Amino acid sequence: MSSIEELGRRFQIVPVGPLGIIALDGSRELVELVNDFILRRRLEFIQKNADSLPFAGFIRDSFIINCSCSRFANGEGKATLEETVRGYDIYIIADVGNYHCKYNLFGIEHPMSPDDHFQDIKRTIAAIAGKARHLTVIMPFLYEGRQHKRQSRESLDCAIALQELANLGVDNIITFDAHDPRVNNAVPLKSFENLHSSYQIIKAFLSNEKDLEINKS
Repeated sequence: MSSIEELGRRFQIVPVGPLGIIALDGSRELVELVNDFILRRRLEFIQKNADSLPFAGFIRDSFIINCSCSRFANGEGKATLEETVRGYDIYIIADVGNYHCKYNLFGIEHPMSPDDHFQDIKRTIAAIAGKARHLTVIMPFLYEGRQHKRQSRESLDCAIALQELANLGVDNIITFDAHDPRVNNAVPLKSFENLHSSYQIIKAFLSNEKDLEINKS
């Protein structure tokens, strides 16, 4: 085998950049599950392909990039990255419907609205400041997904939100069961992935509910 063929065999994976996952408020538990799953899969890959030379950063203690979204006394916020993301393949995961997250405004605790969560997404992208090589935003529930078409004199909030993300440099947007996947028309030159969760939900039911009976008739 020639040296070129040997190199081609050993470098079977060409990454965009080192993987980095950012968990915004309300999604930390989910991100930790994702992080553990990726670590297990990559360890299994190394065990099965001991002669392969993985790329730099293929295995780390954690792929989670620590980021905090803090608030000033008047309710305004800021995002702060606690480590570099230069050259990384970044995934921002945000649960915009999680109203259990709260922030303090003039001594009163306020639950975070979808608008607050979306602002934190934009703040985090601003903190990245174009240093990441590739940027993906994952919103399991698509922000403003219900406001997908105009009736009378209404705002097209979902389209505006997608365009904002595109203008901020987001390369890929991933969501689940979008109310109307045609909102992709707002950003036709950007990758928009609408995944369906029905199979995974049924699979989870069958795996965890042992007394569940399926009527096939």
